[in-house]
Amino acid sequence: MVILNALDNETLEDMTRVYTTNTTGPLLMGQEFLPLLKKAAQGSPGSALSCSRAAIINMSSIAGSITDVFGWEYGQVVSYRCSKAALNMLTKCQSLRYKEDGILCIALHPGWVQTDMGRLGAHKPPLTVDESVQGMLKVLSSLSEKDTGTFLSWEGKVIPW
Repeated sequence: MVILNALDNETLEDMTRVYTTNTTGPLLMGQEFLPLLKKAAQGSPGSALSCSRAAIINMSSIAGSITDVFGWEYGQVVSYRCSKAALNMLTKCQSLRYKEDGILCIALHPGWVQTDMGRLGAHKPPLTVDESVQGMLKVLSSLSEKDTGTFLSWEGKVIPW
């Protein structure tokens, strides 16, 4: 759930809850699945990193970009932004550690999608769920070793950190 608190109203409880979900959760999930990911990577022919071999795909958001602070005028969502920026760093750390195990790691922004969470006030997101999913599947199918550790959009574009 996105917390719509402004910076001046952010609380320890909101920051902790959202960080736990968006950053700590993916960390623990990666650790839990690591033995299976290593096994998949070892059992796949070739040495190139790809989603067909073994991958950690962290669902991030452009809201986690420090360079491009998308949508600030619609809502500050500080706890969400901070948690996604931390998730992006976690993804980079995972990519550095797990590359030697043959595991590709990226952070992926699904776009601004027409979901309950995606609506910001009166502003309707431009992407349907189907458009976002089709785009992400296309991106996932084209990933290679050069992409590990990156932050990509549903269109395959690099998002500035």
